This record gives sequence, C-alpha cells and structure tokens, in this order.
Amino acid sequence: MSVLVHTVGAPLDRVDAPAKVTGAARYASEQHLPGAAYVSLVVSTVARGRVLSIDARAAMTLPGVLAVLTHQEAPRLKGVGRHELAVLQSERIAHRGQVVAAVVAATSEIACHAADLVSVAYEAEPHDVVLRADDADLYRPQSINAGLETDSTSGDIELALAHADVIVDATYTTPTQHHCAMEPHAAAAEWSVDGVVVFDADQGPHTIRDDVAGVFGLEPEHVRVVSPYVGGGFGSKGFTHPHVIVAVMASKVVGRPVRLALTRQQTFSLAGHRTPTIQRVQLGAQRDGRLIALAHDVVEHTSTVDEFAEQTAAASRMMYAAPNRRTTHRLARLDVPPPTIMRAPGECPGMFALESAMDELALSVGLDPIELRIRNEPTVDPDTGLPFSSRNLIACLREGAMRFGWDSTPRVTGSKREGRWLVGTGVAASTYPARTRAASARATALPDGSYEVAISASDIGTGAWTVLTQIAADALEVRVQLVDLRIGDSDLPEAPNAGGSVGTASWGSAVLAAAEELRRRLDAAGGAVPAEGLVVLARGQSNSGDERFSKHAFGAQFAEVRVDVDTGELRVPRLLGVFACGRVINPKTARSQLIGGMTMGLSMALMEETAVDPQLGMYVSQDLADYHIAVNADVGNVHVALVDEDDPELNPLRAKGIGEIGIVGTAAAIANALHDATGIRCRNLPIHVEDVLGYCV
Repeated sequence: MSVLVHTVGAPLDRVDAPAKVTGAARYASEQHLPGAAYVSLVVSTVARGRVLSIDARAAMTLPGVLAVLTHQEAPRLKGVGRHELAVLQSERIAHRGQVVAAVVAATSEIACHAADLVSVAYEAEPHDVVLRADDADLYRPQSINAGLETDSTSGDIELALAHADVIVDATYTTPTQHHCAMEPHAAAAEWSVDGVVVFDADQGPHTIRDDVAGVFGLEPEHVRVVSPYVGGGFGSKGFTHPHVIVAVMASKVVGRPVRLALTRQQTFSLAGHRTPTIQRVQLGAQRDGRLIALAHDVVEHTSTVDEFAEQTAAASRMMYAAPNRRTTHRLARLDVPPPTIMRAPGECPGMFALESAMDELALSVGLDPIELRIRNEPTVDPDTGLPFSSRNLIACLREGAMRFGWDSTPRVTGSKREGRWLVGTGVAASTYPARTRAASARATALPDGSYEVAISASDIGTGAWTVLTQIAADALEVRVQLVDLRIGDSDLPEAPNAGGSVGTASWGSAVLAAAEELRRRLDAAGGAVPAEGLVVLARGQSNSGDERFSKHAFGAQFAEVRVDVDTGELRVPRLLGVFACGRVINPKTARSQLIGGMTMGLSMALMEETAVDPQLGMYVSQDLADYHIAVNADVGNVHVALVDEDDPELNPLRAKGIGEIGIVGTAAAIANALHDATGIRCRNLPIHVEDVLGYCV
C-alpha cells in the first residue's frame, strides 16, 4: 500500500453535505417507523407546588387518542440517577414547564389537541426564581463542572489587595441563556422482545443508552440509541432529558413506536440552560501593571432537585500570573429547571468578567491592554505549578494586533468619530482546556478494497463526519472515497460525548489507532483481505490523568464597535479571532466552528437573554421571536487566523478542541470596544441600547 493523498490538514468539503442538502439525512423525528404514534406533553403552569388532580376525560374521548399518562398511571421507573429523569413519578412540581402529563395519539394533530383538553389543578406554593448575590441560602457545592474543586486559594489575597498600588473591584453579570439549536429536541422509541431502540437528537448515544437502561431496569445491551445526524446542540443535547424517558415510556404503554418532538417553547424548560452569574473580580497590581492579587468570586443558580455548578471562575486560576489568588463558587437553589452545560461552560461567562476587568486595569495603569496581558504571562500554570504543554497566547495577541491594525498608543475613550458613529476597538483573550477522553473505534478492510470505520460519536454539525474520514483515510493510506464512516449508534464502539471540545481529539485518536493497526496487519499479509473482511478494534487513551503538563488552547479576540450618536444603535462591523489550537485537521471545518463561536459570542454580548417573570416564575422569552439571536444583518466581517502550533504532548493527533474557544472572550472584546468608543463600561450582559443612550443624547 502507498500513500495516495494526504488529506489531514486539507480543507476537504463536508462528506455529509449531500445527504443534508438533499434531505437524505434523517434526524431523530424523521426516522421511518411504520405505525408510529405521537406524543404531546402537558406541562406545569406553576413554578412550585403539587398536582391536585388531572382530568383527562375530554382528551380520551377524542378519536385516535391511545393513552394519557400522568403520575398516577405512568409506569414506575427504577434507577433514576437524576431527579430530572423521574418523569411522571410524583405530584410534586419543581419548576414551571415540568411534564405533568403526556398524551399518545395516532397523529401529532390529535395528540396536540388532546393535550389542550387535559385539565390540571394545582396547589401552588411560594416560589423564587431570581438570583441574588446576597441570598442568605447560598451554599458551597461539593465540586463544579468537569470535576474541579469548588474553590481555590494561594497566598494571602486580602493582604495583597491592601498593599496593591492599583485595584480593580467590580461586579459583572451574565443572564440566563438558552441553546436554541436549530433542531428542537426529539426522540422516537420502539420496543421489541430484544429491548428498545431510541432514535434521539443527542451529543453521545452511550450517555442516553446508559440512562435509559438504568431508568427502565434494562441491561445496556438491550438499549440501542441511534443519532447519526443532529441539528446542533451547544450542550443542550449532551445529557438525557425528560422527553426521552417519556418517549420510551409511551412506546411501552401503547405497544407501538412513538415519536416525540418538543415544541420550541418546551425546549426552554425541558432541555437545560446556561445559569445566570454574578461575578465579583478583584485585581490588585503594581504601578507597572503586574498583578499581585487576583480574586474571582461567583454566584450562580441551580435547581431544587438536581445540582449543577458551572466552573465559571476556573479559567482565572490559570490565565495570568499572580502570587495571591482566590476563586470561589456559590449556588442558590431556585425553583427553575435544571441548568446544564452550554458552549464553553465556565470559560465563556467567566472570561467575560476577567477580560473586562483586565481592560479596566489596563486603563487604570495607563498600559496598552495587550502589553498588560503580556506582562502578566505566567511561566507555568499558576494553579497547578505544571508547565504548559504549549501556550501561545502572546503569539495570538501579536498576530492579531498586526492583522487587525491595533493602535497601541495611549487611549482616549470616545475620541474617535466617523460622521454620526463613535468608533472603538477592544481586545480580550480566549482559552479552553485541551482534554481527551478514552474512546474505542473499529476499522474493517473489506474484500472489494473499501474500508469501514465505526465509532459511536455524534456529529452535531461540527464536521465529525468529515474529519474522522480524513484521519482514517490518511492512516490507511487510501483515498477518502474508499472509507465508509459509521457514527451515531450505541451499538458501535464506545466514544465520549461531543462536548468539552474533546470530540475530534478523542475520537480521532481512537480512529487513528484502529486504522494504523489495520494497515500494519494488511501490510504483514501482503495486502490480502479474507472473504469475511479483516477487523481491528482499538482504543484511544484519555489525557485526563496526565499530571505532567497543563494543556489548554489559547486565542485573542479583537472587535471594532460603532455607536450611533443619535440613537445609541450599536454595531460590530469587524471581529478577528486568532487561535493556537494545535494541529488543525481540516481548516475549512475549523474556520466554520471558530466563526460560529465568535458569532455566538457577538450574540451573547448584544442580544441573548432569557427574560424571567418573577411573579409567574417562568421564562417569558420562549421562542426565536422573543429570545434574540444574531442573524445575518447583525454580523459584520468575522475573520479567523490560526497560529501554527505543534504540541506532541497532547494526543496522537496533536490536536486541541476548537468547538468552544471561539465564543470565549468575544463578548469581553466587544464590551471593551464599546468602552473605547464611548467611555461607558457595561458590566452586565447583554448590552442594551439604553445602556448607551445616556451618553449619546
């Protein structure tokens, strides 16, 4: 065998694109299931309390209605690890929008109509859905997301602040945000004598399989979860949600396949959200800008039934050198749906606060913001003391400054005007951990000269179909057209979820191992393939236990902001992101991911906010009309540049994740640019027109 084409590193077009644009790709709610019934949910209209009674008689009289499931009639569930999955098991209401009944009918129209006819009486109790920094019931969780320690401390932070020449002490807030993936959450289920098959929109079929097996008392091998195509997730499809359990339950009750697709409104209460945060950042520095103290204290919310603590201050532990440091996380248990991970959990909201504070410090000491960051560049990870496997933040900052046309001369805020527009520029740093997790892959040589590569990974739009095919083809030394990739099925070799920017590095390392071993065996056999094919199963290793190095990706975000002096209208005509992300498998899909992340960061800065009605205890922005997201007209020129980086300590691919770092730092760069344009420091996201109107008029 000989190398025909090197495709790793090439901008290969997406191999799944034809199936998607022609409609051949089937998503969870589109699977062909003859005789399938449909499920429509009835959800709570109170935020706390209990169900007194449910009257489903009117619904049951409709022709085509097969069943109405409530907490009284629903099958009893078994190994429920998360209370969120104990669906229809109790009369207790933990949040508004909780599932209280499910209607199963012959058509979706009948199911929806019947759900409207179900009458539910409640005993409402006083609720609390508002996050407050002075909440008397704040508590310290045992750990935060990713298994990190809740708090960290080194040195004497209070003494250092007392002796600092310059202090920044400010509070920053970010609101509740929702993922709003293009494809709403959906699941279809079909039972047989062998168990149950679930077609699901998820970020990892094995996670769903294990939850379904536990809840219904099945062995994992009797549950199959299929998710070859997923229309976006951003974290919301990373874990099992109630609708999956209801679909499996309903199919068992009526004895036929069922489909269940959440309405857009229901995704706001049944599929997780990013917790709001209140963050106090204290920076103490010498007059030359060198940090001697850094404290980052975070308050966020969780639900009353399941705990989730976002690692909001984690990046502050390793980002800049400071001998005296503290980070803390405190939670408020509120009557809200369980929060979950959302693109770059922790780093995204946390770096908005830290990078805004660093901009404030730069102005206080009279330094260029880039120079301030360079002066506080650590030689080792300040939190762990480990050397970085690679850290090219300075290279990203300098490359970005050159490409953006950054003006490093002393800044006079509000001094640049072009016609009716005030113009400002801002910069912020980005970072995200470079993790890999253990995964397995199977590579098969077939007698016709083609190859099959299989792994259970889910492609949520990131390009996994393409990059895994490239990795396999290069390792096998064949053209990509000869590789048939199979993914998104729990019957395939187990792989971690698409989340935490671990996908390509983890899955690709396993695919590489399997394909290389298959090539070696073929070479040893002179290329001969037996009639039944030649199969190799291999496992890629996790780097989570590697205590030799601190592994992170880094980047620099640059933004230009323009503000209309008459209306306060704010525009972002230019964004530039420069990133050091190890080896880039496919620059085309990488660029797409980074631009997508930066666009989401723009949306976070200026628009995204889930409004809460404290009296009703509900989210009032529950669709894409009221929950505002950046669209084409809002997005100016978004440019991405990649710094060459070769890091042999990462993984066999020498790759770092790119799915999340693009959003990190973008909002801070925009807020910093707004300050440069107007002198207005917006510490609360999103930035509203009324935040700048006072200056303009």
